Amino acid sequence: MDSEIKEEIPVHEEFILCCGVETQVLKCGPWTDLINNQRGTRPKLLIFIIPGNPGFSAFYVPFAKALYSATKRRFPVWIISHAGHVLAPRGKKILTTSEDPNAEEVKDIYGLRGQVEHKLAFLRTQVPKEMKLVIIGHSIGSYFSLEILKHAPELPARILEWVAISSSRGSS
Repeated sequence: MDSEIKEEIPVHEEFILCCGVETQVLKCGPWTDLINNQRGTRPKLLIFIIPGNPGFSAFYVPFAKALYSATKRRFPVWIISHAGHVLAPRGKKILTTSEDPNAEEVKDIYGLRGQVEHKLAFLRTQVPKEMKLVIIGHSIGSYFSLEILKHAPELPARILEWVAISSSRGSS
């Protein structure tokens, strides 16, 4: 039954230009422009998943669907790829974002600091300031999540770190 529910949940794929780099965003739930959505139906919380390496967003779709279903479809679940890790298919429209006024020039967008700036720019330009965030990071995504909190304490975020736990107990 659970698998049937998860299959019914549509996933919307967008490609946006963030920090000058094509970025894939997969969305369960409301995938409209949350910033310009003036209706009273805008959700109050966004669950935001930052993947581990290799930054392949599609790997996290079953998890995102399960989260969306577990929250009774009340809160959107978005997954962002790492900058430059997923290219838009030929002919796919790439949306542009407004520039983040707080962004510094990112010299190495593909390095650790650049990837953090990439996620910050996305959050600042695509998520309303008053929207609460639950940030879930897997592996290096956990590191990015912690850096986001350090460099943007104004974001109303809570972080859940999703880390791999070794199954070999007692090994040194």
